[in-house]
Amino acid sequence: MLLRFMVKQAAEQRKPVLSKSAATRSRAGMTLSIDNSVMDRFGKLLRCTWNWYSGRYHKVIRGQDLLGIVFTINHIAFPLPLLFCPKQGRYHTNKADLLIFMLTQLKDDFDREGIDITQLPLTMDSAFVSQELRQRLHQLGFTQIIIAGKGNYVFTIHGKKQAALAWKKALILQTPTWGIDVPSRRIWGQSPTFGSLILFFFRKSTTRSYYLMNFSQEALRGAEIWHIWRQHHGIECFWKMLKSIFHMRSMQLQGDGLYTALLIKVLAYVLALRLQAHRAFSKLTLTQIMRQLSREEDLRDFLTTHFHDPFSIT
Repeated sequence: MLLRFMVKQAAEQRKPVLSKSAATRSRAGMTLSIDNSVMDRFGKLLRCTWNWYSGRYHKVIRGQDLLGIVFTINHIAFPLPLLFCPKQGRYHTNKADLLIFMLTQLKDDFDREGIDITQLPLTMDSAFVSQELRQRLHQLGFTQIIIAGKGNYVFTIHGKKQAALAWKKALILQTPTWGIDVPSRRIWGQSPTFGSLILFFFRKSTTRSYYLMNFSQEALRGAEIWHIWRQHHGIECFWKMLKSIFHMRSMQLQGDGLYTALLIKVLAYVLALRLQAHRAFSKLTLTQIMRQLSREEDLRDFLTTHFHDPFSIT
């Protein structure tokens, strides 16, 4: 039910942009961003509670791992499939298989809306990336795929072979140029795992450098890679809002109730986005909007005032 509702919301935002010019569609920044978020848990009876590596704590913790796909357009993130990952390891479904299942289902749902989502770029980190996953994504029809690389990946550049961590220190980045507002460098590299591919190194601060891998079916310019990756920030903000504003960690339901609670949190997020689009709330943050909602005595009157009764809440 959550997926069908969010597909309708995303299709409603995307269809008006399809009739615009290529430049307008590019400025809209439409992408599908893939990421996972780990919530630390202590309960033993809660569903999908296993040992996961947490980027926040930089170690393995016990908790729930939520894998999600977010559609971004005009700097607004619309969550699509959200799935709590089952136990990993031998004889268990891995995250790559879960992602292919989610994308296949999502592709079919958007096809029913008359929208081909394979034309949208994909962005993700390299937590479970492999050459096999790259090929399976190409088979699904996705042509533009940008991956954040790991420091221990090994690349051969200009005949020299070393880890990406060493290349980040060795390569001289170019000054910001048209379409790229950070020091960067686009360069071809050879990987023993992924073969020949384009690497995009960039520095976001004076001390930290990162790099991206172009898994697309065609070569992309540096400005194109950077424009696509900048939208990935949307899913990271979405996770932060679910945790800090909507208190997703407070969910303690078991069984299917876990997804019921998640549905309520996502609906609250969508409601806050809708309110933010209104003039009366355009200058408020999502935190301020949720505080104002909590002070309302009758939610029915509030929705009727601002949405002219578009929802059935009986």
